[in-house]
Amino acid sequence: MENFIFHNPTKLIFGKGTIPQIGSEIAKQGYRKVLLLYGQGSIKRNGVYERVISSLKENDLQCVELSGVKPNPLLSKVKEGIELSSKEKVEAILAVGGGSVIDSAKAIAVGFYYSGDIWDIFLGKHSPEKALPIFTVLTMSATGSEMNCGAVVTKDETLEKYSFVSEHVYPRVSIVDPSVQFTLPAEQTVYGAIDTIAHVLEYYFDGSDSEIQNELSEGIIRAVISTTERLLQNPKDYEARSNMAWSATVALNGLTGAGRRGGDWSCHRIEHALSALYDIAHGAGLAIVMPAWMKYVYTSKPAQFERFAHKVFGIIEKGEEGIIKGIAIFKEWMKQVGAPVSLEDIGVEEKDIPKIVDNVMALGEPFGNLRMLYRKDVEAILKIASL
Repeated sequence: MENFIFHNPTKLIFGKGTIPQIGSEIAKQGYRKVLLLYGQGSIKRNGVYERVISSLKENDLQCVELSGVKPNPLLSKVKEGIELSSKEKVEAILAVGGGSVIDSAKAIAVGFYYSGDIWDIFLGKHSPEKALPIFTVLTMSATGSEMNCGAVVTKDETLEKYSFVSEHVYPRVSIVDPSVQFTLPAEQTVYGAIDTIAHVLEYYFDGSDSEIQNELSEGIIRAVISTTERLLQNPKDYEARSNMAWSATVALNGLTGAGRRGGDWSCHRIEHALSALYDIAHGAGLAIVMPAWMKYVYTSKPAQFERFAHKVFGIIEKGEEGIIKGIAIFKEWMKQVGAPVSLEDIGVEEKDIPKIVDNVMALGEPFGNLRMLYRKDVEAILKIASL
């Protein structure tokens, strides 16, 4: 294992009926006025909004509301949130929603204290020195943003989808009530599951070696696969829903990355171009990219890919035969649960690949960890993904 420091300051409150605790958690830390940030109205249909507002009122907290965060969150909404937060002099942000809402809250939180263009932070031109405190009520498990310090946002004008990481944007308190996810559309459950698996695999395939981390990662993936299948049969299966929710959180709260080499993140970088350009779900794009990337790079550490095939899917064949079979079964599973698994599935033709590659390479080259990727490599991966 590599040397590591594991520190996660987020207090996570997990389980049925926990949402009414959010007001007291904010009040205990001395904040009286919050920006209530949410998406496009689902929290008003599933009862979460009413529970949150009641909790805030019971604790004498004021809130300024900002709605309309999109599934692929936009920089324009972040800027709107920064302006509103400054005008209303809010003391904290309460993000109620999925990863897109929480990521937007993180960008607003650092932008509140930065006089320059918030995009500078995504470009690495400015490192945040402080942020508004963030609290969250999670309504869709996928990104792990409720317990980590990263955020991803798309710039409207250029369709560049970039991320930033800062220790200042760990949520202070996050509430996860899996029962509020009973009403999620099946495709959102599937895409959340695929996103969770992708987060685990970014660390699992970064070239590092760790028996405990391998076992932990494989266990999470097997749990996500089985609970996804159960939830497609019964969306209100609480045990399956709660196991899925916790899997998504631990997949990217730092635990699976401890003792690793920082993760590879090539699949995420390539996928960000797809969801920025074509406005598809992040999990959908990952389902397309991951098998193609695996086929292209497995020779860099074949033993780990052979292990993946055996431990996750029970493949008994050894060497290249087992690896290729494992990748094929992984791709087929994603297809069976309803995800697109090729560029063709989302209407993208091979002639569009250069445009996608341009977007991917805008931050420069090479990138990756298991294998460093250049433009020609990204082109090759996307050609595999077109099949």
